[in-house]
Amino acid sequence: MINTTNIEQAKKEIKEAEKRKERLIIVKAQNVDFNRKILEYGKFNILLSPESIESKKSLRNIDSGMDYVMARSAEKNKVSIGINLGVLESLDKKEKAVILGKIKQNIKLCKKANAKIKALNYKDKRDAVSLLLSLGASTKQAAEAFD
Repeated sequence: MINTTNIEQAKKEIKEAEKRKERLIIVKAQNVDFNRKILEYGKFNILLSPESIESKKSLRNIDSGMDYVMARSAEKNKVSIGINLGVLESLDKKEKAVILGKIKQNIKLCKKANAKIKALNYKDKRDAVSLLLSLGASTKQAAEAFD
């Protein structure tokens, strides 16, 4: 997993992983600018947890770490948006509600842009599918999230 805030360093690590012929290249989401640039670059498999970045809180707007343009870039470059379900267990109720709202918005954006989502770190597949469906994912999206 690539976890750096420097875009050039991330690109370099992606190229090194391609040389090693790694099957799955995961980039941890950082800030909105980093996420946009790395999605436009492509050449990796999963952008992990764009909803986890710190953002300004507003009463009318949820900043989920993604927008429609980023979802289209992910779809064009065949990059999946990763949802880390294991993190949800360790959060308190208020933080969990905020994160679930951001995940719901990202699922909606991915659905609109035909981008793929991937669920990671789940204990029970049936429960994870049910969660994604309740957050607004289509049945096709929910099934593909576990391939």
